[in-house]
Amino acid sequence: RLLCGGNLFSGFAHSRDLVYVSGWLKNYFTPEKIMDTLQVAEENGINAAVLRCDEQIGSVLKRYRKERGGKIQWIAQTYPKLDNLYENVQYAIDNGAVAAFPQGGIGDTFVKDRHIDELGKVIEFMKKNGLVAGIGSHLLVVPMAAEKHGLNPDFFFKTINTAGYETQPPDEIASFFREIEKPWIAFKVLGAGAVMPQDGFKMAFKMGADFINVGMFDFQVKEDILAVRDMLDEGIERQRPWRS
Repeated sequence: RLLCGGNLFSGFAHSRDLVYVSGWLKNYFTPEKIMDTLQVAEENGINAAVLRCDEQIGSVLKRYRKERGGKIQWIAQTYPKLDNLYENVQYAIDNGAVAAFPQGGIGDTFVKDRHIDELGKVIEFMKKNGLVAGIGSHLLVVPMAAEKHGLNPDFFFKTINTAGYETQPPDEIASFFREIEKPWIAFKVLGAGAVMPQDGFKMAFKMGADFINVGMFDFQVKEDILAVRDMLDEGIERQRPWRS
């Protein structure tokens, strides 16, 4: 139920007014440190990571598999363009991804600009090539539009948090997903560091998320895994059945 997020690996920090964080992350997360983080995640039970679809990540994953015997599954965050829908997705296919989705900002833009058909073509291409295919978004109108137009993704990748950070009110999101049978991977559940992990994790699960995608430093991985295990062992009251 806990996935390892990869924005930090690529230097993408939602750090608001702090201008130094992205540069610091790029220096901290060397290829070796990324592999260290993936290894400790995998050794402690995390079996999938949501990582950008680019040559930096592809190269690190290739090394991780070869040098450390890593088997963590890659859920590729892809970047289709209106004038080139498939090239980036093809990179995910060629480099061992098991699942993929258009990145959240791209999902938002395609729907806002009324390119629903093109978004559907990306999902169809993913499925045709053996990927589990999802749609990412920050806006709730994106999964709503996908359902309305019958795009039929295998999962949704959608934000939720109590900080109001790139998301809508949790109750509004939960109300929509109660009617949806497809799995939902929640991200930004900590509101870019504004919410304590135990609170953000539990809220997302309670609101109906089936999985949570969390960016973690190597020294946070075990603590986050234990937090999720403890709350799932205790049981979480939810109105939506668990989806896999």
